[in-house]
Amino acid sequence: MAYDPDNIFAKILRGEIPCTKVHEDEHTLAFKDIHPQTAVHVLVIPKGAYQSWDDFSTKASDAEIGALIRAVGKVARDLGVAEEGYRVLSNIGENGGQEVPHLHIHLFGGQKLGRMIKPA
Repeated sequence: MAYDPDNIFAKILRGEIPCTKVHEDEHTLAFKDIHPQTAVHVLVIPKGAYQSWDDFSTKASDAEIGALIRAVGKVARDLGVAEEGYRVLSNIGENGGQEVPHLHIHLFGGQKLGRMIKPA
């Protein structure tokens, strides 16, 4: 799956599609998922055009990598789920269930999640 500059997250980053932002900095954007699966369901994305963890981990700068990791933690603290626990999930590639070719991290919380999320 190649990076598609017209994917929904690229459009959100360009301001073509609105989102409910919960965090933004120089390198990242976090916003509420429009189809939440848990009480708290936020997507954290890099602002750069990265398709997957593999793409991001080989091409992103140290500043971008650090910002993404820090953003996940900040969002969890800001939304009040860090203390009781939360889950992060990123689907990579076709076999991993990735639907949008822009790296994105799901942050789930606000309720007891159990050991794993049930497959769709």
